[in-house]
Amino acid sequence: MAATIRDVATAAGVSQSTVSRALSMPELVNAATRARVLAAARQLGYQPNRAARGLITGRTGNLGLIVPDLSNPFFSSVVKGVQAAARASDYSLFIADTDEEASAEVELLRALTQQVDGIVLCSPRSPDAELAEVGVDSAVVLMNRRIDGRPSVTVDNADGMRQAVEHLAALGHERIAYVGGPRTAWSNGQREQGLHRSADATGTDLVHLGHFPPQFEGGVAAADLALASSATAVIAYNDVVALGLLSRLGMRGVPVPEQISVLGCDDIGMSAMTHPALTTVSIPKREAGRAGVAMLLALLRDGAGAAAGASAPHRELPTQLIVRATTGVAPPTDRRTAGGQSTKGSTR
Repeated sequence: MAATIRDVATAAGVSQSTVSRALSMPELVNAATRARVLAAARQLGYQPNRAARGLITGRTGNLGLIVPDLSNPFFSSVVKGVQAAARASDYSLFIADTDEEASAEVELLRALTQQVDGIVLCSPRSPDAELAEVGVDSAVVLMNRRIDGRPSVTVDNADGMRQAVEHLAALGHERIAYVGGPRTAWSNGQREQGLHRSADATGTDLVHLGHFPPQFEGGVAAADLALASSATAVIAYNDVVALGLLSRLGMRGVPVPEQISVLGCDDIGMSAMTHPALTTVSIPKREAGRAGVAMLLALLRDGAGAAAGASAPHRELPTQLIVRATTGVAPPTDRRTAGGQSTKGSTR
């Protein structure tokens, strides 16, 4: 026979209602009592009935995660962090993929709000005004996006780009190209700002090649433009784009980094497996996922509405340059010709 809540109560020496609170609303139970209840539940192999618990607490026991593209290894790593943190707190996780469609985000937010207790919205592409209007009374944490008055977890993209530009400048690169990501990506805007500030500080020529899909094909499409720009180094919006760049450069017989250096962003697993291995700005993906869930659970404890407004919680995580084999000393010959849109010392 499966253990019941009565069995747990008897073993722990508490009432059934205390067991229910310890398992569903632990913040309302004394720490020592909660530990005794959890120990008894583990010893007896007790599995609480989620449906019954939901009727008592009004909670579903589910969290939601919305991402732009699950095929991108960056978001797969975020999922790992969110899922681990959710499981550790006895929550199930619903995952939705918008396929880079901004219009799908608001629809999914409204639909998931009815099925979960809270949502982590990762790298949303929708305008600020639309996101600000959705789920005001719900527990929603933005990840990789910051909007005034909404709880959020971000990474220091600007400092990551500073590290990248200073690294390339130290190697003698005076003209650097940037393969931009989606115009609607908040992180792309943050990276552009960091790049332009760093170009000012180092006196580096920065060539913005335009905005490309954040996928392998985007890098393939940008590679010829990077070569035509006469830049001796190129920074990609993310590692997947950088891998596309490396593929096309290889097809053209362009040696990396002897003729042109390539630098990515995200530090996905396969970036260390390429030949040559990709230099990249590492983003703490799983840590960001765990931080998003921690913030979400805090909102659920304190009340979602309490987190709105100017005091909405925000956490920014650091980035770190990982130097591998795709960046090297700038070639000695001056190959700079007209091409691309150059900005030297620009702060746009």
